[in-house]
Amino acid sequence: MPALPEVAFAGRSNVGKSSLINALTGHANLARVSHTPGRTQQINFFDLGHRLMLVDLPGYGYAAAPKTVVKDWTRLADRFLRGRVALKRVALLIDSRRGLLASDRAVMSGLDERAVSYLMVLTKADALKPLALARTVAAVREEAATHVAAFPDIIATSARTGWGIPELRAHFATLALGPPAR
Repeated sequence: MPALPEVAFAGRSNVGKSSLINALTGHANLARVSHTPGRTQQINFFDLGHRLMLVDLPGYGYAAAPKTVVKDWTRLADRFLRGRVALKRVALLIDSRRGLLASDRAVMSGLDERAVSYLMVLTKADALKPLALARTVAAVREEAATHVAAFPDIIATSARTGWGIPELRAHFATLALGPPAR
């Protein structure tokens, strides 16, 4: 059986990767959520009905873990992203309250170099007023346009309120296998 198409979730520690996976799947406790940065230290796979595999990667940037452990799981995530045929898209999560940081830009450059298609997903969008969110979306869109592997859409989400979740589901549905034949 061929490998399922994969969508990997990447982002800084505590950006909301696990919370977003839970919101997308409608299962509150599927991916382990923590308020401590760096809690996800392995690559976690979630099979969505044998049609799509969601992949929760360890976060990058600050983490409440020893530097050697952080280095190990960063290498693990990097190896995962190299030359993976089943990987159809990386959802690069950006905290809308912070915008793009140097660590995000470094990941974008790495994905560009590896020709790995990625979608910029703003998290915690409910924490911003509409004008501030519009400015953040515009700034991220402008910068994404300068990166060869960045998907042109930017999706703002809130795992807490469900904002943007239907749009993100629709985007990922285009990457999934069709329903099984009867």
